[in-house]
Amino acid sequence: MIQTNYQLFDFLDFNPELNEGDSLWRACRPVAIEERDGDIYITVPFQKQNNSNEITPDLTEARKNYLLRLSAYGDKILRVSMEIGDEVMETSEMLQLDSRLGKMPLTYDKKQEEWIIRNLEGTKKAVVSFCEPEIEWWSDLQPAPQETIDIRFFPDGKHEVKISAYDMFSPARHDAFALAFVERKGKAARATLSFHAKADECFYGTGERFAKIDLSGKTIQLRNQDAQGVNNRRAYKNIPFYLSSENYGLFLHTSSFAKFSLADHSTCSAQIMVNEALIDCFIIGGETPEEILFGYRQLSGFPSMPPLWSFGVWMSRMTYFSADEVKQICDRLREEDYPCDVIHLDTGWFETDWLCEWKFNEERFPEPEKFIRDLKSKGYRVSLWQLPYIAYTAQQYKEATENNYISKSEKKIQGASNFSVQDYAGTIDFTYDKAVEWYKNLLKELLDMGVVCIKTDFGEDIHLDAAYHSMSPDKLHNLYPLLYQKAAYEITKEITGDGIIWARAGWAGCQRYPLHWGGDSACSWDGMAGSLKGGLHLGLSGFGFWSHDVPGFHGVPNFMNSVLPDDIYVRWTQFGVFSSHLRYHGSAKREPWYYPKIAHIIKKWWKLRYKLIPYIVEQSEKTTRTGFPVLRSLIMQHPDDKTCRHIDDQYYFGDNMLVAPVMNAENKRDIYLPEGKWVHFFSGEVYEGRQWLRDQYVPLEEMPVFVKCGASIPMYPEDVCCTDQMDLSKTEYIIY
Repeated sequence: MIQTNYQLFDFLDFNPELNEGDSLWRACRPVAIEERDGDIYITVPFQKQNNSNEITPDLTEARKNYLLRLSAYGDKILRVSMEIGDEVMETSEMLQLDSRLGKMPLTYDKKQEEWIIRNLEGTKKAVVSFCEPEIEWWSDLQPAPQETIDIRFFPDGKHEVKISAYDMFSPARHDAFALAFVERKGKAARATLSFHAKADECFYGTGERFAKIDLSGKTIQLRNQDAQGVNNRRAYKNIPFYLSSENYGLFLHTSSFAKFSLADHSTCSAQIMVNEALIDCFIIGGETPEEILFGYRQLSGFPSMPPLWSFGVWMSRMTYFSADEVKQICDRLREEDYPCDVIHLDTGWFETDWLCEWKFNEERFPEPEKFIRDLKSKGYRVSLWQLPYIAYTAQQYKEATENNYISKSEKKIQGASNFSVQDYAGTIDFTYDKAVEWYKNLLKELLDMGVVCIKTDFGEDIHLDAAYHSMSPDKLHNLYPLLYQKAAYEITKEITGDGIIWARAGWAGCQRYPLHWGGDSACSWDGMAGSLKGGLHLGLSGFGFWSHDVPGFHGVPNFMNSVLPDDIYVRWTQFGVFSSHLRYHGSAKREPWYYPKIAHIIKKWWKLRYKLIPYIVEQSEKTTRTGFPVLRSLIMQHPDDKTCRHIDDQYYFGDNMLVAPVMNAENKRDIYLPEGKWVHFFSGEVYEGRQWLRDQYVPLEEMPVFVKCGASIPMYPEDVCCTDQMDLSKTEYIIY
């Protein structure tokens, strides 16, 4: 659709010809309030509008009343919901309520000019206002504005989050609606809700967004898709949650396709539009971003702790094709003193490359159980690639089809980054319990052999033209990664004792099943910068653990064959060392000896990685019980520093380390040191905070890393070849 710059068309998705049977219904002033079982129900009338971009009431249609429901969870979360059609969403797979998060009864005080909703302790939670705007009449050039709903929410009892009641140029020209829904041919189809945005308000999160850290001025499509890179609007991991600099977060509890317009269609409104006849959102208050993200995790789940070995180096490429090739690489890593814990087999371990049948090629991988056992004896664990689609030529196709384990589709699809000729007949139906068990058994055979991790690749797309067991395709599409990853995580945990997967797609709740990586980045400075932006936004969306392909996935401009520059390999390695997990992967050779001029530098950084593991473990454990991710945007530590609100090329690595990756061939960068005193991690030089270090030259073998002055950093004192050799009781604490 050609952009019109009118909200009705560009955000609410009306056809500019106004010929698809859509009609807009706007919320009017509430007419009643009552309390039921501790929840507050507000009766809101809606008035139909004429079929025009000029917003005027259609008075030939009677108003329709719907109930706006307010519920309180704990002392900082307010749930706001309205069922407009037949759809109900009381709970879902996305919600995993913390046992500490109790439902708190609400009551109300009804006055002439306002209704005040409070909890039983008397804390104000919402105010419905009936105050008339002050006017001084002098002209009839424009009619008076229509009625609207005016509510202010106070999720934590302190910070106000108010509905955007009067976002308009004139009574007939609106850029946002406080609360409205759209009927299509007489049936409620989508709904919108808007909150006031201040002039300097910043927004963050919404998933793995490859964009500037402040999302104000952007409209976000909450629809998962294969991003095909990390420098575009597409996203593998869309999360229906945003964080505001005004001390609140909003979790839109839905799996339907939706949109956020964050001070974009209107600079004074943050707008939600969801493709269902239901509004259900949680408004989370707090004094800090961490406190708000803690509340979000209380609703949707906390990340679990990955195993110790996962914090070591993972070696991979697309792809290894035989047991002999893998053994040679693993032996050489040990012979040349490169520490490493995991070898990952990508698409080439099957009978046919990319034809996922969950079976080893018997000629190229004879005796796979012995192969895995021998690698384990040398300190290596094995991770395996697979995907959730069944090809027509797959060994499991007949069984899956006959037993309805996959969706039945009339169309063949090829994943956007499926670099093969495989056509997929259907998507494994994780809404069907028997299909889930069937899939788990496919993985169980591999896990019983000694495999420790399943790469749950893809999952951003499903067959949308197909039928699924207990959910419509449009509702399942975004939720699919959660169901898919949950199944793989659960069987891995059951068989191996370690809860871990390696996943690309995401939705609300996926943070419970670590870990996720950033997808197919270009081997370029742009790819590195885009990856970091995505990881920081994901950390502001409830995820705790995140990784990326070092040193980028694909070549530029020749996808498979461009030569990878040495400096990108080194700089991306440095970035990877200071990430929660470190995996080498890509379309060409990734082993360090293929880059002889810099191999000695790479070895030094790998050894540092293993020395940092005690610190990484310490910070990871904190991630599982707080709102913090391992990689943190500077605003999480310094929410009141307005400079930090716009920095997306630096980050905190845990509580005490500030990392500023070099992402250019000039070996220079500006570095911002926030408030406090900082010690250079390598040189020991001390710096005062609240200053910029401009145009700093950083030799290739070095990296700007700073530690809070006085911080105690746990470090491992010995060189090891893998985590099996580590005894964490030997950890030493170094005070900077």
